[in-house]
Amino acid sequence: MNNKGLTLIELLAVVVIVAILAAVAIPIYTGQMVRARRADAKTSLEQVRAAQEMRRAEYGSYSTDLAALGTSWGAPAARVGDYDIDFTVANANSFTARATPWTGRQQDDDPLYINQDGSKWDEAGKYWPDSESKWTK
Repeated sequence: MNNKGLTLIELLAVVVIVAILAAVAIPIYTGQMVRARRADAKTSLEQVRAAQEMRRAEYGSYSTDLAALGTSWGAPAARVGDYDIDFTVANANSFTARATPWTGRQQDDDPLYINQDGSKWDEAGKYWPDSESKWTK
């Protein structure tokens, strides 16, 4: 008898093993990519906060214009990677910046927030350093 080849059962076993590995690996990879792209939003929000603090030190109030803030104090652009960056200024002493995902590949992610005190939270209201906060993940 000639034993040079695979039987159908052996081939099916290999296909099943590959399918199981793919079923585990693909969601993990996708989750890691979402987290990696979220780093752009975190960095941008920290830059907005730093630029706002520099402007407040010089003029005594926070800026309401992201473009002007970027020109003079190094704030990021309104769109960074997969996130839109914006902020609201409640008064001369407070602001809240937000990074909102805009691309399809980040659609399952929620907005991130930071304020003048450096408090960081996500859409679910979980504050950093809570292990469930998207700022931590």
